[in-house]
Amino acid sequence: MTAVQTTRAPVARPPISPPSLLRASSTIVWRNLLHIRRMPEMLLDVTVQSVMFVLLFAYVFGGAIQVPGTNYKEFLLPGIMVQTMVFSSAIVAMGLTNDLQKGIVDRFKSLPVPRSAVLVGRSISSLIHSSIGVAVMALTGLLIGWRIRNGVADGVLAFALLLLFGFALIWLGIWVGSLMRTVEAVQGFMFTVMFPLTFVANTFAPPESMPAWLRAIAEWNPVSAVTQACRELWGNGLPAAPDAAWPLQHPVLVSVAWSLALTAVFAPLAVAAFRRRSRD
Repeated sequence: MTAVQTTRAPVARPPISPPSLLRASSTIVWRNLLHIRRMPEMLLDVTVQSVMFVLLFAYVFGGAIQVPGTNYKEFLLPGIMVQTMVFSSAIVAMGLTNDLQKGIVDRFKSLPVPRSAVLVGRSISSLIHSSIGVAVMALTGLLIGWRIRNGVADGVLAFALLLLFGFALIWLGIWVGSLMRTVEAVQGFMFTVMFPLTFVANTFAPPESMPAWLRAIAEWNPVSAVTQACRELWGNGLPAAPDAAWPLQHPVLVSVAWSLALTAVFAPLAVAAFRRRSRD
Protein backbone atom coordinates (compact mmCIF):
# COMPACT_ATOMS: atom_id res chain seq x y z
CA MET A 1 0.00 0.00 0.00
CA THR A 2 1.51 3.25 -1.06
CA ALA A 3 0.83 6.58 0.57
CA VAL A 4 -0.33 9.32 -1.69
CA GLN A 5 1.48 12.55 -1.01
CA THR A 6 -0.19 15.78 -1.97
CA THR A 7 1.65 19.01 -2.24
CA ARG A 8 -0.03 22.30 -1.66
CA ALA A 9 0.77 25.25 -3.76
CA PRO A 10 2.29 28.07 -1.74
CA VAL A 11 -0.24 30.67 -0.72
CA ALA A 12 0.50 34.04 -2.16
CA ARG A 13 0.38 36.58 0.61
CA PRO A 14 -0.28 40.19 -0.20
CA PRO A 15 2.71 42.44 0.43
CA ILE A 16 2.55 44.39 3.66
CA SER A 17 3.70 47.96 3.30
CA PRO A 18 4.43 50.06 6.37
CA PRO A 19 2.00 52.93 7.00
CA SER A 20 2.96 56.45 6.08
CA LEU A 21 4.10 58.93 8.71
CA LEU A 22 0.77 60.74 8.47
CA ARG A 23 -1.30 57.58 8.99
CA ALA A 24 0.89 56.27 11.81
CA SER A 25 0.89 59.66 13.56
CA SER A 26 -2.89 59.98 13.32
CA THR A 27 -3.27 56.50 14.81
CA ILE A 28 -1.09 57.45 17.77
CA VAL A 29 -3.03 60.69 18.20
CA TRP A 30 -6.25 58.68 18.30
CA ARG A 31 -4.70 56.27 20.80
CA ASN A 32 -3.74 59.17 23.10
CA LEU A 33 -7.18 60.76 22.79
CA LEU A 34 -8.82 57.44 23.64
CA HIS A 35 -7.06 57.61 27.01
CA ILE A 36 -8.88 60.87 27.68
CA ARG A 37 -12.24 59.36 26.75
CA ARG A 38 -11.66 56.35 28.99
CA MET A 39 -10.14 58.40 31.81
CA PRO A 40 -11.96 61.76 31.84
CA GLU A 41 -10.04 62.80 34.94
CA MET A 42 -7.11 63.51 32.60
CA LEU A 43 -9.00 66.66 31.57
CA LEU A 44 -9.14 68.06 35.10
CA ASP A 45 -6.01 70.14 34.55
CA VAL A 46 -7.50 71.92 31.52
CA THR A 47 -11.14 72.13 32.67
CA VAL A 48 -11.67 72.43 36.41
CA GLN A 49 -8.18 73.78 37.06
CA SER A 50 -8.49 76.32 34.25
CA VAL A 51 -11.82 77.63 35.56
CA MET A 52 -10.37 77.71 39.09
CA PHE A 53 -7.38 79.80 37.96
CA VAL A 54 -9.60 82.28 36.11
CA LEU A 55 -12.02 82.75 39.00
CA LEU A 56 -9.28 82.81 41.65
CA PHE A 57 -7.21 85.52 39.99
CA ALA A 58 -10.19 87.50 38.73
CA TYR A 59 -12.07 87.74 42.03
CA VAL A 60 -9.48 87.12 44.75
CA PHE A 61 -6.37 88.89 43.45
CA GLY A 62 -7.98 91.09 40.82
CA GLY A 63 -9.21 93.67 43.27
CA ALA A 64 -5.67 94.35 44.47
CA ILE A 65 -4.12 94.82 41.01
CA GLN A 66 -4.77 98.00 39.04
CA VAL A 67 -4.26 97.95 35.27
CA PRO A 68 -4.50 101.29 33.45
CA GLY A 69 -6.68 101.34 30.36
CA THR A 70 -8.67 98.16 31.02
CA ASN A 71 -10.29 96.06 33.71
CA TYR A 72 -8.28 93.26 35.30
CA LYS A 73 -10.47 90.46 33.92
CA GLU A 74 -9.62 91.38 30.34
CA PHE A 75 -5.97 91.84 31.29
CA LEU A 76 -5.93 88.43 32.97
CA LEU A 77 -7.39 86.11 30.33
CA PRO A 78 -4.60 86.33 27.72
CA GLY A 79 -1.97 85.70 30.40
CA ILE A 80 -3.72 82.68 31.82
CA MET A 81 -4.20 81.21 28.34
CA VAL A 82 -0.49 81.57 27.61
CA GLN A 83 0.25 79.92 30.95
CA THR A 84 -1.88 76.95 29.90
CA MET A 85 0.10 76.56 26.69
CA VAL A 86 3.35 76.70 28.67
CA PHE A 87 2.15 73.97 31.02
CA SER A 88 1.38 71.80 27.98
CA SER A 89 5.10 71.09 27.76
CA ALA A 90 4.95 69.46 31.20
CA ILE A 91 1.96 67.35 30.16
CA VAL A 92 3.69 65.98 27.05
CA ALA A 93 6.91 65.37 29.00
CA MET A 94 5.11 63.30 31.64
CA GLY A 95 3.12 61.38 29.02
CA LEU A 96 6.20 60.49 26.99
CA THR A 97 8.19 59.45 30.06
CA ASN A 98 5.29 57.27 31.16
CA ASP A 99 5.20 55.54 27.75
CA LEU A 100 8.97 54.98 27.82
CA GLN A 101 8.90 53.72 31.39
CA LYS A 102 6.07 51.25 30.78
CA GLY A 103 7.50 49.88 27.54
CA ILE A 104 4.82 51.31 25.24
CA VAL A 105 7.48 52.76 22.95
CA ASP A 106 9.20 49.34 22.80
CA ARG A 107 5.96 47.88 21.47
CA PHE A 108 5.83 50.56 18.78
CA LYS A 109 9.43 49.68 17.86
CA SER A 110 8.33 46.12 17.05
CA LEU A 111 5.79 47.43 14.54
CA PRO A 112 6.57 48.64 11.01
CA VAL A 113 5.84 52.27 11.82
CA PRO A 114 8.14 55.29 11.50
CA ARG A 115 9.85 56.03 14.81
CA SER A 116 9.10 59.74 14.45
CA ALA A 117 5.35 58.99 14.42
CA VAL A 118 5.50 58.54 18.20
CA LEU A 119 6.77 62.09 18.67
CA VAL A 120 4.47 63.66 16.09
CA GLY A 121 1.43 61.89 17.52
CA ARG A 122 2.35 62.83 21.07
CA SER A 123 2.89 66.51 20.17
CA ILE A 124 -0.40 66.83 18.26
CA SER A 125 -2.46 65.11 20.95
CA SER A 126 -0.89 67.33 23.60
CA LEU A 127 -1.71 70.41 21.54
CA ILE A 128 -5.34 69.25 21.27
CA HIS A 129 -5.38 68.66 25.02
CA SER A 130 -4.13 72.20 25.69
CA SER A 131 -6.55 73.69 23.16
CA ILE A 132 -9.43 72.25 25.18
CA GLY A 133 -8.14 74.22 28.16
CA VAL A 134 -7.94 77.44 26.13
CA ALA A 135 -11.51 76.91 24.89
CA VAL A 136 -12.76 76.33 28.45
CA MET A 137 -11.01 79.47 29.68
CA ALA A 138 -12.39 81.51 26.78
CA LEU A 139 -15.92 80.42 27.65
CA THR A 140 -15.32 81.17 31.32
CA GLY A 141 -13.89 84.57 30.39
CA LEU A 142 -16.95 85.41 28.31
CA LEU A 143 -19.13 84.66 31.32
CA ILE A 144 -17.17 87.03 33.60
CA GLY A 145 -16.86 89.90 31.09
CA TRP A 146 -13.86 89.20 28.84
CA ARG A 147 -14.38 90.13 25.18
CA ILE A 148 -12.50 90.06 21.87
CA ARG A 149 -12.77 93.67 20.73
CA ASN A 150 -10.65 93.91 17.56
CA GLY A 151 -12.57 91.75 15.12
CA VAL A 152 -12.48 88.17 13.92
CA ALA A 153 -9.19 88.30 11.98
CA ASP A 154 -7.11 89.62 14.89
CA GLY A 155 -8.91 87.28 17.27
CA VAL A 156 -8.07 84.22 15.18
CA LEU A 157 -4.47 85.39 14.78
CA ALA A 158 -4.09 85.58 18.56
CA PHE A 159 -5.34 82.01 18.98
CA ALA A 160 -2.97 80.92 16.19
CA LEU A 161 -0.06 82.51 18.07
CA LEU A 162 -1.07 80.59 21.19
CA LEU A 163 -1.03 77.30 19.30
CA LEU A 164 2.28 78.10 17.59
CA PHE A 165 3.93 78.97 20.91
CA GLY A 166 2.42 75.89 22.57
CA PHE A 167 3.70 73.67 19.77
CA ALA A 168 7.22 75.09 20.21
CA LEU A 169 7.20 74.39 23.94
CA ILE A 170 5.90 70.87 23.37
CA TRP A 171 9.30 70.04 21.82
CA LEU A 172 10.90 71.24 25.05
CA GLY A 173 8.64 68.79 26.88
CA ILE A 174 9.56 65.95 24.53
CA TRP A 175 13.25 66.69 25.10
CA VAL A 176 12.87 66.66 28.89
CA GLY A 177 10.59 63.60 28.78
CA SER A 178 13.22 61.70 26.78
CA LEU A 179 16.00 62.62 29.22
CA MET A 180 14.24 61.96 32.53
CA ARG A 181 13.74 58.42 33.80
CA THR A 182 10.62 58.81 35.94
CA VAL A 183 7.39 60.79 35.80
CA GLU A 184 8.09 62.20 39.27
CA ALA A 185 11.44 63.60 38.11
CA VAL A 186 9.80 65.17 35.05
CA GLN A 187 7.04 66.73 37.15
CA GLY A 188 9.48 68.22 39.64
CA PHE A 189 11.80 69.62 36.97
CA MET A 190 9.14 71.01 34.64
CA PHE A 191 7.11 72.79 37.28
CA THR A 192 10.28 74.23 38.82
CA VAL A 193 11.01 75.78 35.42
CA MET A 194 7.46 76.59 34.30
CA PHE A 195 6.28 78.53 37.36
CA PRO A 196 9.04 81.18 37.27
CA LEU A 197 8.70 81.38 33.48
CA THR A 198 5.01 82.24 33.71
CA PHE A 199 5.01 84.37 36.86
CA VAL A 200 8.12 86.48 36.11
CA ALA A 201 6.29 87.97 33.15
CA ASN A 202 3.35 90.22 32.39
CA THR A 203 0.86 87.36 32.70
CA PHE A 204 -0.77 88.43 35.98
CA ALA A 205 0.58 91.91 36.71
CA PRO A 206 2.06 94.78 34.67
CA PRO A 207 5.87 94.64 34.72
CA GLU A 208 6.07 98.41 35.33
CA SER A 209 5.50 97.79 39.04
CA MET A 210 8.48 95.40 39.33
CA PRO A 211 12.03 96.35 40.36
CA ALA A 212 14.15 97.45 37.41
CA TRP A 213 16.21 94.26 37.16
CA LEU A 214 13.15 92.03 37.46
CA ARG A 215 11.21 94.14 34.98
CA ALA A 216 13.98 93.68 32.40
CA ILE A 217 13.80 89.89 32.82
CA ALA A 218 10.01 89.93 32.58
CA GLU A 219 9.92 92.08 29.45
CA TRP A 220 12.41 89.87 27.59
CA ASN A 221 10.60 86.72 28.67
CA PRO A 222 8.98 85.04 25.62
CA VAL A 223 5.84 84.49 27.68
CA SER A 224 5.48 88.27 28.01
CA ALA A 225 5.72 88.78 24.25
CA VAL A 226 3.02 86.22 23.48
CA THR A 227 0.78 87.58 26.24
CA GLN A 228 1.19 91.16 25.03
CA ALA A 229 0.50 90.07 21.46
CA CYS A 230 -2.77 88.40 22.49
CA ARG A 231 -3.83 91.44 24.51
CA GLU A 232 -3.23 93.81 21.62
CA LEU A 233 -4.88 91.55 19.05
CA TRP A 234 -7.92 91.02 21.27
CA GLY A 235 -8.09 94.68 22.33
CA ASN A 236 -7.65 93.84 26.00
CA GLY A 237 -5.89 96.96 27.22
CA LEU A 238 -3.41 99.54 26.07
CA PRO A 239 -0.21 98.90 24.08
CA ALA A 240 3.03 98.45 25.98
CA ALA A 241 4.42 101.40 27.90
CA PRO A 242 6.67 103.76 25.89
CA ASP A 243 9.69 102.78 27.98
CA ALA A 244 9.02 99.03 27.69
CA ALA A 245 11.63 96.73 26.17
CA TRP A 246 11.75 96.17 22.39
CA PRO A 247 9.97 92.75 22.47
CA LEU A 248 6.86 94.31 24.00
CA GLN A 249 6.87 97.08 21.40
CA HIS A 250 6.65 94.46 18.61
CA PRO A 251 4.92 91.54 20.34
CA VAL A 252 3.41 89.74 17.33
CA LEU A 253 6.69 89.65 15.40
CA VAL A 254 8.65 88.63 18.50
CA SER A 255 6.13 85.92 19.39
CA VAL A 256 6.51 84.31 15.97
CA ALA A 257 10.30 84.63 16.18
CA TRP A 258 10.44 83.07 19.65
CA SER A 259 8.20 80.19 18.57
CA LEU A 260 10.28 79.41 15.49
CA ALA A 261 13.55 79.74 17.42
CA LEU A 262 12.41 77.45 20.24
CA THR A 263 11.21 74.88 17.71
CA ALA A 264 14.50 75.07 15.79
CA VAL A 265 16.48 74.50 19.00
CA PHE A 266 14.44 71.93 20.87
CA ALA A 267 13.01 69.82 18.04
CA PRO A 268 16.43 68.42 16.98
CA LEU A 269 17.43 67.99 20.63
CA ALA A 270 14.16 66.16 21.34
CA VAL A 271 14.50 63.83 18.35
CA ALA A 272 18.12 63.00 19.23
CA ALA A 273 17.31 62.39 22.90
CA PHE A 274 14.33 60.21 22.00
CA ARG A 275 16.41 58.10 19.63
CA ARG A 276 19.07 57.55 22.30
CA ARG A 277 16.48 56.69 24.92
CA SER A 278 14.49 54.34 22.68
CA ARG A 279 17.65 52.40 21.84
CA ASP A 280 18.15 51.45 25.51
